[in-house]
Amino acid sequence: MKIISWNVNGIRAAMKKGFMDFFNKVDADIFCLQETKIHDDNIPEELKNIGAIHGYKSYWFGAKKKGYSGTAIISRIDPLSVKKGFGVKKFDDEGRTITFELEKFYIICVYALNAKPELARIDEKVEFNEKFIKYCEKLRKKKPVVFCGDLNVAHEEIDLKNPKNNEHNAGFSIEEREAFQKQLEKGYLDTFRIFNKEPGHYTWWSYRFNARAKDIGWRIDYFIASKELKPKIFSSEILKNVMGSDHCPILLEIIN
Repeated sequence: MKIISWNVNGIRAAMKKGFMDFFNKVDADIFCLQETKIHDDNIPEELKNIGAIHGYKSYWFGAKKKGYSGTAIISRIDPLSVKKGFGVKKFDDEGRTITFELEKFYIICVYALNAKPELARIDEKVEFNEKFIKYCEKLRKKKPVVFCGDLNVAHEEIDLKNPKNNEHNAGFSIEEREAFQKQLEKGYLDTFRIFNKEPGHYTWWSYRFNARAKDIGWRIDYFIASKELKPKIFSSEILKNVMGSDHCPILLEIIN
């Protein structure tokens, strides 16, 4: 099974920047999208029907605030169930998670909070992490869990180009990194690091200062899997050369 995760930074914008070319070329079974910026009451037909000719169905979860946040899953595998949100209203109102139940495991598409400049939302970000992993642990009692998406945190110094300059900034604050570490300590694996432990691998680049061309980036997009799935994980990759957003897609291949 081939799964793609991508923060598209606006699906309409991504569609104008080659999204469908990538979609058709990569031939994945499931696409998990974040920051779709699509409101549930205003999903254009062409988005509802993305990939329909090839047997895909789409599931959208928009924020109440228009043009903000939002997640989606596009899949050619029919789920056993689909759940929008994880039971915390203030986060569910921002359209941040979709849970896709398959026969042998769950896939959760996640768009985690940004802690914002001066860490204005840091308390909410930590709360989100704590409550989300409790939700994952509840599901995990039934079957293993994979969660993927823009988690808005660089875990370790090797996960961004300039760690020393960002120690107190959103995405690399002590509070966020500790909260993420606590999630992993529940028995979850950063799948990319199973295969690659080297620095210099990023998934997001600022639009400013020509950062992408200079490869001044952050690794903030992840496939996280409960440890019991490790024998089934075939590969976990960063598709850094795919354009269309300030993030690049990431890929997980897993034996279903």
